[in-house]
Amino acid sequence: MAGLASGDQGPWLTPYDLDEVRRKVPMVYVEALPLRLGHDGELEAVGMLLTATEHGGLQRSFVSGRVLFHETLREALTRHLVKDLGAMAFPRLPASLQPFTVAQYFPTPGPGFHDPRQHSVALVYAVPIDGEPTPQDDALDFSWFTPADAMDPLLLEEMVDGHAQLLTHLLATVGRLG
Repeated sequence: MAGLASGDQGPWLTPYDLDEVRRKVPMVYVEALPLRLGHDGELEAVGMLLTATEHGGLQRSFVSGRVLFHETLREALTRHLVKDLGAMAFPRLPASLQPFTVAQYFPTPGPGFHDPRQHSVALVYAVPIDGEPTPQDDALDFSWFTPADAMDPLLLEEMVDGHAQLLTHLLATVGRLG
């Protein structure tokens, strides 16, 4: 088929065609907020990736990536968690993949979520991690932050494109904000 490239997950768009589609159609993403839970189920820490920006800066973010053609949400989440956190992270995906929230990213800057490449819709999941994450792929580091440490203004400034808003929403939902 014209315009399709072969990959691990079956046919997908060439880079040129992907750019063309991104200009015309919202893309579907999954995002995972890694959590460390205590034995009582209480939130102990939130995990964040440290990555380099294209301009040489650093930023904090969560696991995120596109859902590929003919890929289930569970497969997409697992693939991105392993790709970013390594095989020994041991994420615990829920039986029902009800997202924690939905984030809509726009290519134009403004309040909320921003992705300069495209308009996208991300299904956001809070995912407990039982193992030891090791940064993979483009990630330089992975760190755990207690809820109090996660609200440090300097840390929040390192989060771009609305990820600080996702973190704040998560902490408010589990009663750990403030």
